[in-house]
Amino acid sequence: MTAPIAIVGAGIAGLAAAQTLIRAGQQVQIFDKSRGSGGRMASKRSEAGALDLGAQYFTARDRRFIDALNEWRRAGCAAEWNPVLYQYRDGRLSPSQDEQPRWVGVTRMSAITRHLLADLPVTFDCRITEVFRGAQHWHLLDASGETHGPFAQVVIAMPAPQATALLSSVPKLAATVAGVSMEPTWSVALAFATPLQTPVEGCFVQGSELDWLARNRCKPGRDTTLDTWVLHATSAWSKAHIDASKDAVIERLHGAFAELIGCPLPAPAFTLAHRWLYARPAQPHQWGALADPDMGVFVCGDWCSSGRVEGAWLSGHEAAQQLLSSLD
Repeated sequence: MTAPIAIVGAGIAGLAAAQTLIRAGQQVQIFDKSRGSGGRMASKRSEAGALDLGAQYFTARDRRFIDALNEWRRAGCAAEWNPVLYQYRDGRLSPSQDEQPRWVGVTRMSAITRHLLADLPVTFDCRITEVFRGAQHWHLLDASGETHGPFAQVVIAMPAPQATALLSSVPKLAATVAGVSMEPTWSVALAFATPLQTPVEGCFVQGSELDWLARNRCKPGRDTTLDTWVLHATSAWSKAHIDASKDAVIERLHGAFAELIGCPLPAPAFTLAHRWLYARPAQPHQWGALADPDMGVFVCGDWCSSGRVEGAWLSGHEAAQQLLSSLD
């Protein structure tokens, strides 16, 4: 019996790879260090409802990704989001002219990756620390010292700095991946008992610690008990305050939000902060996916492409296609 394919990472890139391989008749086994799927599409359950602290929405341009999106829409796990968009520039709020369609998971962003995961074999709470090759097959070592395998091929679907640590046995890929720089983002959620008196539902920000803000509860299927907002800091500010306490980050970004939102701001009933160490690639790449077919190792992630949700899905799909081609 042919050994299965290991996939390290249950974000949208890893799950796109898994789905493509399964549909081609291959066996897979997925591993992820977190307690659930999603990666940066993961949502945080809280007393204020589900909060999208990472990816806020996604767009769809590539035909293959549009086909996947239409499948998610039919399954009821994705819907169009039509926020009242603003921009903040030179100290002024003004309506945004950006009218491109935006999509979100329902009832949270991670609903899409949960749909992709379905009943695929996955091991959560399992941080893979080493990928090594035996006489004929690949094996994975986790942080608890347990070995998993054998596997015929390995797909690594992780942020570049984390993927680099697993590529010591594949020098052809290790040097390229090690050269990829990724930037952090601090994300803060605020919830108010009384809805803020503002028409803003999403805002692109310039000239502030903030880069983006969104009224989380205006997305389809969200809990509307509290008026929930998600704020993203700029990469530059996040990098400069990478080791700041969560309380300090909340205070600073709450203050920046109060300055630009243009309405009285009561004390929040709930606050939360999350640090994404590898939120986006510092520079765009057009690799699609990286591969050493002779070794049977394939690497994918949003950093291989556009840095967007669509790019992550396309990268995972491309990695799986390259793997399948290597079997011919």
